[in-house]
Amino acid sequence: MDLESIKAIEQLKGRYCRALDTKSWPELAATLTSDVSAIYGQYLHFDSRDSFVSFLENTLGTHVITEHHCGQPDIDVDGDHATGVWCLSDITIVPEDNLLLRGSAYYHDEYVRGPDGRWLISHTGYERTWESAISLADLPSFRLGFNRWDAPEPPAASA
Repeated sequence: MDLESIKAIEQLKGRYCRALDTKSWPELAATLTSDVSAIYGQYLHFDSRDSFVSFLENTLGTHVITEHHCGQPDIDVDGDHATGVWCLSDITIVPEDNLLLRGSAYYHDEYVRGPDGRWLISHTGYERTWESAISLADLPSFRLGFNRWDAPEPPAASA
């Protein structure tokens, strides 16, 4: 068993989720091969890093708050190729639509190790096991106490 590669792939998936939730698109792109494929449901299919990252940036940009947790990794390594299945639990808040989404899915990923020894995601996608939507208007006590992308600018330093 190649435990070093498995650990590197676990860290890669962690960077992917962190970059997605912090809207760090260059960091997210750095987790993917240039020809990455991605499939989400029946209608969302991507065949390049640029098209995939552009889609994520447009749909999950700073107007949306996300939290992605991937766990229970099942990773198989075969030389410079690997596959992984991850349990996903996610939360999405869309303040302008007063909407809270929660769900679960299973990611099915493929990875390749490049000549530099770094692992990258070459394919990703998930199948939902469930998803729910709640209008925040139905939760009168709900308050968003902080939003990183809606926070006031800190005061300028005085000279």
